[in-house]
Amino acid sequence: MTHPTGISRRSVLAASAAGVAAPLMVSEAAQAGHRGGGTTTYRLTVLGTSDTHGNVYNWDYYRDAEYDDSAHNDVGVAKLAALVNRLRAEATGPVLVLDAGDTIQGTPLATYYAKQEPITATGEKHPMARAMNVLHYDAVTLGNHEFNYGLPLLNLWIRQLGFPALAANAISVRTGRPAFTPYVIKKVSLGRHAPTLRVGILGLTNPGSAIWDRANVEGKIEFTDMIAAAAKWVPIMRARGADVVLISAHGGDSGTSSYGPELPNENPTALIAEQVPGIDAILFGHAHREVPQRFVTNLATGEQVLLSEPSKWGQRLTKMDFDLTRVKGRWTITSKAAAALNTNTVEADPKVLAAVKKQHDKTVAYVNQVVAASTVELSAATSRYEDTPILDYINRVQTDTVTAALAGTEYASLPVLSIAAPFSRTAVFPQGDVRIKDVAGLYIYDNTLEAVVLTGAEVKAYLEHSAKYFRTHAVGAPVDPETISDAAVPDYNYDVFSGVDYDIDISRPVGSRITRLQTGGVDVAPDARFVVAVNNYRRSGGGSFPGIVKTQVYNAQQEIRQLLIDWAQAKGRIDPADFFVENWRLVREGVPVF
Repeated sequence: MTHPTGISRRSVLAASAAGVAAPLMVSEAAQAGHRGGGTTTYRLTVLGTSDTHGNVYNWDYYRDAEYDDSAHNDVGVAKLAALVNRLRAEATGPVLVLDAGDTIQGTPLATYYAKQEPITATGEKHPMARAMNVLHYDAVTLGNHEFNYGLPLLNLWIRQLGFPALAANAISVRTGRPAFTPYVIKKVSLGRHAPTLRVGILGLTNPGSAIWDRANVEGKIEFTDMIAAAAKWVPIMRARGADVVLISAHGGDSGTSSYGPELPNENPTALIAEQVPGIDAILFGHAHREVPQRFVTNLATGEQVLLSEPSKWGQRLTKMDFDLTRVKGRWTITSKAAAALNTNTVEADPKVLAAVKKQHDKTVAYVNQVVAASTVELSAATSRYEDTPILDYINRVQTDTVTAALAGTEYASLPVLSIAAPFSRTAVFPQGDVRIKDVAGLYIYDNTLEAVVLTGAEVKAYLEHSAKYFRTHAVGAPVDPETISDAAVPDYNYDVFSGVDYDIDISRPVGSRITRLQTGGVDVAPDARFVVAVNNYRRSGGGSFPGIVKTQVYNAQQEIRQLLIDWAQAKGRIDPADFFVENWRLVREGVPVF
């Protein structure tokens, strides 16, 4: 049923016989199992994907070419499907296929059917539903990016799937119950004469959605601790007959968070395995890492819990194998192992390609539309460590938009500053025609524009936080642009300001690096007031920047990428002379680094 909050709950499949999926059929060769020493051993295979992020074709929409990288990885559900189909054909036992989340955001294809022709308005089936239904998943876990486009689009996508979407720790504020299906128990046939195996699959989503998509979920969904949710549901699944318990979790295994302690742990997968008894294996995602196989010892039972993460975008497929025997009426796992398989070893599945071809072609045509002409080539390659026109382009558009919107208000007299992050190191505006794909390649996230008021002291504190991005470099020591930053801080969590002039002294310790902060050659007073244009991710608390989580003075829900496109189209050209002002630099004891 549909709740007033807009949350659509699929029935909890494990709670009733009607919700339990039909037994999986296996080949004749697998039905007898493998005998050894009088005991029959059966094989269960679990295939896992994660963080596909809207990739169906092996295609780079920003380059308008087949995807390729330095390691010659491939991407997309079509590649995953081909590998899954091959493994299904080769399997000597049943095969389950799971996904650990972040599915409907990340490419222009996904954006097109959320923004340009949203499925909520057209009734079109989402390309990721089309692709994944061909592959025949058994379950998908909701990732944090599933909430990016709001609950109506998410709920419609879920209804379009031919399999359940899981998130046990996403709780409806209205009902106090799970807003989505918490788990399923699949009845698996191991052979004509073998007892049925019941495989429980628990889905856990990321608590960070409460920050990153606050505008979409606040007052509607609460996100509880993933460890606590597992501790609650695993015993329930076991009590309801699960012989094997798998978790599909959208959270990494580092045990750390990118945000502060006010929310539950962002990456607790290893902690779940360690602290919650009764789990056999965890497929996880979110961190975009390749973890072929990791074992974590459960502290209560001493059992070894198998973990695996299949990288990102469909580059890898996790393959977990479980050998089982039936002893005294109970199933026992006698061995388990996992591997990460490279999807560049197969040709794309033609059925998946055909299912999404029209939508792919429409997206390609859209992103190749010309929006303006650039007077020179603009590159983002050095935007992390020097002021560049292409990043100032973002700040100029944000500044203009907020300034115009606040005209005639009580904030009109305040100077408008703007914040932007170097999301991409490869973005380029070519000299000549600039297309939508070029702008999308520069601003790769579906953020919206907001604005708040900060004091001079808050601006400085914000910049100090941003400056921790850089490693400390002794005076006179060589500086390599490739290693200038701290690997623990991603590029998207480093911001630059426009509208103020400042120096970052990277020879000084973190917290005391902003050695100059001025406007018009005059030091910024701690009590000065500014309007600051910022994206919704940062303003909601993403990156844990100080002082920015406060009431907005501007929030028109305008997508920044579209604002960049509209600004360029209105002017017909992109000329650094219109927006580039060198206002910040890296120094060491006052001497510029570059």
